[in-house]
Amino acid sequence: MKLITAIVKPFKLDEVREALSEIGINGLTVTEVKGFGRQKGHTELYRGAEYVVDFLPKVRIDVAVTQEQVDACIEAIIAAAHTGKIGDGKIFVTTIDKTIRIRTGEINENAL
Repeated sequence: MKLITAIVKPFKLDEVREALSEIGINGLTVTEVKGFGRQKGHTELYRGAEYVVDFLPKVRIDVAVTQEQVDACIEAIIAAAHTGKIGDGKIFVTTIDKTIRIRTGEINENAL
């Protein structure tokens, strides 16, 4: 089992969710986060004063999948989140040692 973590632009969240749903992924966790990479933030004007926004708003999507679903999941996220502009995001894939559904006690793939 793998945990796929994607950091994407907030306005791409619905497209990513729909793309994952189309390939049979029916559970995910979404967290609003802030961060920066190569973008390094930007400058904004507020009431005539310029200020630097260091951390940009992003959305973190966590999806637990079986090994067989990993490539399809990554491809769906890339296709849905891609704009071609800097700041499109990142995808991280990590291994899950054990998964337990609290309500039923199901373990690993059965708990997904």
